[in-house]
Amino acid sequence: MLHPHEFAQIVVVGIGATAVMDAWLALLVRLGVPTTSFALVGRWVAHIPRGRFAHSAIAKAEPVAFELVLGWVTHYAIGIAYAGLLVAVQGVAWLDSPTFLPALALGVVSVAAPWFVMQPAMGAGFAARKTPAPLTNRVRSLANHTVFGFGLFLAAVAINWVNP
Repeated sequence: MLHPHEFAQIVVVGIGATAVMDAWLALLVRLGVPTTSFALVGRWVAHIPRGRFAHSAIAKAEPVAFELVLGWVTHYAIGIAYAGLLVAVQGVAWLDSPTFLPALALGVVSVAAPWFVMQPAMGAGFAARKTPAPLTNRVRSLANHTVFGFGLFLAAVAINWVNP
């Protein structure tokens, strides 16, 4: 059973790692590289309780109120869940002595979620195969999730630096 401070550390690591990924995405946008629309993520999530998990094209699905907010909340909740998964696999001791390789590995493995769940459900096909540039989109997803893995490590190190 987690102690409240360990749970709080997991939450902060997940938020921190997601923020690192968002900084990366913001850089990509400044460089003119297309990135994920969190409004469409929110739209997809909002349609699930309505019985609609898969769409032929999520951009053409009926918009929902506050879809952008829901998309961002979902994005950060997933980041926190991945931080929890990392700690579940590595043990809570990882929070006090974070190591890079497990964090990076989880980031890389986490690309399975968009490739095999979100992209197909949102109409892009498995591993973005129905998009105009599937290989480019796969590489982008992998890069984004690799940055997230780096963020997991960085956030854990930062917590230990601030609160040794």
